[in-house]
Amino acid sequence: MPGRRRFSQAISEGDGISVIAFVADVVTAQDAEAQGAEGLAVRAATPGLREATTLPILFRADASPDSASDAGADAFLIVVEEHDEEDRLEELNGRAVALGLEIVVDVHDEDSLEASLERIDPEIFLLSPREAEDDEDDLDRILALLPDVPAGKLAIADLRSATRDDVVALERAGVDAVLVDSAAIADLVGGAPPAV
Repeated sequence: MPGRRRFSQAISEGDGISVIAFVADVVTAQDAEAQGAEGLAVRAATPGLREATTLPILFRADASPDSASDAGADAFLIVVEEHDEEDRLEELNGRAVALGLEIVVDVHDEDSLEASLERIDPEIFLLSPREAEDDEDDLDRILALLPDVPAGKLAIADLRSATRDDVVALERAGVDAVLVDSAAIADLVGGAPPAV
């Protein structure tokens, strides 16, 4: 599809951590971009979104790569453990790549991360706090997964209600981007993080 934007390039360029905003419509997308978001995420096709923003779009929905492509997305999310049977993971990956979409794999533990590496060797990982222990907070769960992401791969923290302190902690740990709700993006982008 003409006009595709490289999701990986947007989150790996520049200094510091990138903020990716979940948006529901064109207005919230434009607001997130104006506040400094470097990528957008959607759960469904959003009419007019592709034309309304210069940011790359991650399609994060339980849908096909074809639906993501038709929606004007640049990247497609695959939740590894939901497609573990037979060759489903490989099929989704192959179809998405054929459509020109970048793959982002959602992993929540060492097993799903290892399976994704063995089966499709993705470049971008969404580290999810899903199924964290009762005494483990979401940030700690994400940071515990980070060392398992191989060097040279990109890591996105799935921390929808992140604070500025969370973003600074993720940046210090080496996370490339954080996926958040679209409200108050400017507060999360902030200034330069404190020296380590």
